[in-house]
Amino acid sequence: MYRAAVIGLGRMGSTFDDEITQGGSIFLPYCHAPSYAASPQVELVAGADPHPEQGAIFARRWNLSERRIYTDYREMLAAERPQIVSICTTARHRAEILQDVINAGAKAIWSEKPFTLSLAEADAVIELCRQKGVIVAINCSRRWNPFMTEARRMVQAGELGEILQITTYAQCYLSHNGSHAIDAMRYLVGGDVKWVFGEMESDEKAATEEDLMGNGYLAFDNGVRGFLRALPTGLAAWEFDIIGTEGRIRSLANGLETQCYRWVEGGLRNQGLPARVPFSLPTSIPGMGLAVIADLVHGIETGTPPRCSAEDGRKSLEIAIALRESHRLGGRRVDLPLADRSLRILSVEIAQDTVPARIRRQQAAR
Repeated sequence: MYRAAVIGLGRMGSTFDDEITQGGSIFLPYCHAPSYAASPQVELVAGADPHPEQGAIFARRWNLSERRIYTDYREMLAAERPQIVSICTTARHRAEILQDVINAGAKAIWSEKPFTLSLAEADAVIELCRQKGVIVAINCSRRWNPFMTEARRMVQAGELGEILQITTYAQCYLSHNGSHAIDAMRYLVGGDVKWVFGEMESDEKAATEEDLMGNGYLAFDNGVRGFLRALPTGLAAWEFDIIGTEGRIRSLANGLETQCYRWVEGGLRNQGLPARVPFSLPTSIPGMGLAVIADLVHGIETGTPPRCSAEDGRKSLEIAIALRESHRLGGRRVDLPLADRSLRILSVEIAQDTVPARIRRQQAAR
């Protein structure tokens, strides 16, 4: 049993699962506290949040004593000595908190995304992890989705032939939820991005450090080419389309349907036709949060990196920044890695972050 604690006791830290009423890309338990509560591998022992109302909700929801709820996360780390720590705060403070948690002696961290705002911050966190031997999982959760995992297995096994292209439709800000889209593309095709072209929503937005929407062309080191549409996508809401020489997989409507196609005999001059075939379904679907925890525990005990590591989180941020830089340069190709490590994107989630998102929603509802 590992001792687990949560920093940032809002929706993703505590109550997001209570809002989920149907499946799709999410299988419960999904967010941090409910996953710890359900896992046989950990015990949820404490939480920290500077907003007392958040702490009170957390204590009631997860049956914790009020003395286990802290307004200062540093005090919690010193008193409770958790071995696994979730960081679910605004992105504005994650880099600093990550380093404090690493230095406090935690063995593993489960962090929301983006885990830093700048490349320099990401570099510093990853170097400190290396020095201290700390495992970090970034919550780009599609890596723990069983349908995405099966699609990746088929790609890796060569069942689709040579992979030619992946196309993603995901209306989103490139750093915030764009981290999900970019990371899923890397995961599904099993490659790293070498260079990009980018087109942002406007010259004005591209000139700032604000989070923004845009489109991108991604060249992977294994020959795959990727197209990302993060500008409005109409009916194509969070879809992934992997095309190979011998097969094709489409994930539609944010994971509600997965289609698989293969060549069959027939067609003009019997040159073959693409025909839909059954997509392999899992015999059971574990909660995605439980899969993350299992990954972290395995990493603690073996040193194996989790399915989405801090390095993966850094690459998603770097690709997003490179797409913006391409637009700034008039649509020129931008190679990775980026030399200027001071570059950053201020994730849209930090807007109005002096008031918790839960409280803002309650105020808006009134």
